[in-house]
Amino acid sequence: MAEINHTAGELFYGKVLTPAGVIEKGVLAVSEGLIQYAGEAAWLPIAYAGWRTATQEPEGLLIPGFVDVHVHGGAGHDFMYSDEAALDTITQFHASHGTTSMLATTMTAAKAEIDQVLSEVNAYRAREGGMPYARLVGVHLEGPFISVRWPGAQNPEHIVPANLTWLEEWEARYPGMIRQVTLAPEREVALEAIQWLRQHGITAALGHTDASFEQVIAAADAGLNQAVHMFNAMTPLHHRKPGAAGAVLFDPRIRAEVIADGIHVHPAAISIITRLKNNNNLLLITDAMSATGLRDGEYAIGDLPVIVKDGIATLKEHPEALAGSTLTMIRGFRYLVQEIGLSLLEASLAASYNPALSLGMQRSIGSLEAGKRGDILQLDNDLNLRGVWIGGRKLEDEIQ
Repeated sequence: MAEINHTAGELFYGKVLTPAGVIEKGVLAVSEGLIQYAGEAAWLPIAYAGWRTATQEPEGLLIPGFVDVHVHGGAGHDFMYSDEAALDTITQFHASHGTTSMLATTMTAAKAEIDQVLSEVNAYRAREGGMPYARLVGVHLEGPFISVRWPGAQNPEHIVPANLTWLEEWEARYPGMIRQVTLAPEREVALEAIQWLRQHGITAALGHTDASFEQVIAAADAGLNQAVHMFNAMTPLHHRKPGAAGAVLFDPRIRAEVIADGIHVHPAAISIITRLKNNNNLLLITDAMSATGLRDGEYAIGDLPVIVKDGIATLKEHPEALAGSTLTMIRGFRYLVQEIGLSLLEASLAASYNPALSLGMQRSIGSLEAGKRGDILQLDNDLNLRGVWIGGRKLEDEIQ
C-alpha cells in the first residue's frame, strides 16, 4: 500500500460490516480514496486520530457499495442509446440507490448498435475528470448469441449464433472492457465461445436458453461459470428433466444471478437458490430498465416497447413477457434480508462481494477492508440508505 498522508483523511464511525461480521463499535479510516483501516474503534491507530469525522452515528450501519453486473438503464435512459449525458444520468441515479460499480448491459441487437454502445462506454470511462457517479467497470453483452425459443424481452430479429470473429474484434478494439457475455450454451459454436471467453477472463453466462441439464453441464466443463436472472428465460426444473435451472442449482461451478423483487422469482424459490448457492456464487442483480425510478407508463427496452404498471415492466405486444425490472440494489438488498431472511453479511456478499468476485475485482471492491476502495454505504436500522461514498467521495445528490 502507498504511504499514507496522515493529515488528510476521514473517519466513518458506526456499525461496520466486515467479512468477519458486524463490528458494533467500528470505524473506517479512508484516505485518497482507499480504506486504510477497518475495525474496532477502540483499536484505531493513533496516526488516524486527527482525521476529520465523516460519520459518527453509533446505530448507523456501514456496508460496502453495491456491484450490479446486470443493469440496462434507469431514470429514463437505456445503455443501448446513451451519450455521455445519458451515462451520467444512469450512473447518478443508480449511485443514489447504493450502486457504486456496475456493468453497462446491452440488449440483443444488430452488431452496429452493440459497436456503438462499446464506443460510448469506452469514451465515458476514459474521459477527462473520470466518472463522477457509479463507476462503469465494463460491459455485459446480454445476447445476441441466445436462443430463438427463449427471447424474453430480447428482439428475436437480432438473435444469431455465437460469433468468435465479433468477440475477437471487440476485445482487440476495447481490451478488457467486455466483462460478461450471456449466451445459449446449446447453440452452434457456443462451447468454443465459452472457452474463448474464459481464456480472456470474461464471465461466460447462460441465459435465454433452451439447454438441457446435460448441455449445461457440458458447458460448465468448457468454462461456463454464471447464469443470468435465475429461473427466467431458461428451461425449468422438473424432477425427471432438471433443465438449465436444475443444472445451475446442481453445479457449484455456476454462479446464479437473482432479481430479488418478488416478481421475477417467488420468494420460496429465492430461498431455495440462497440455500444451494451459498459459497460465494449468489449474485443480486437489478436487471433494471430505463423506467426504473419513473412513474408507470409506456417505455422501451432496447428497441421493444414496454408497459410499466404497478412497477412491473412487460412487453407491450406480449404482456406475458417480463421486460427487465424497475428494481434498485438497495431494494433488492432489503428484500433479501427482510423477506428472505438472509443475514446482513449473506445479503452483502450477494450484493457486493460475489459480483466483485465474478468480475475479478474482489481485491479492490466488494467489502470493507484495508486496501480496498472507499465505496461505502450508510444505512439506518430499517436498512434505508442515508449516505453514499464512492472512492471516499460523498455523493451529494439526493439519496433514495
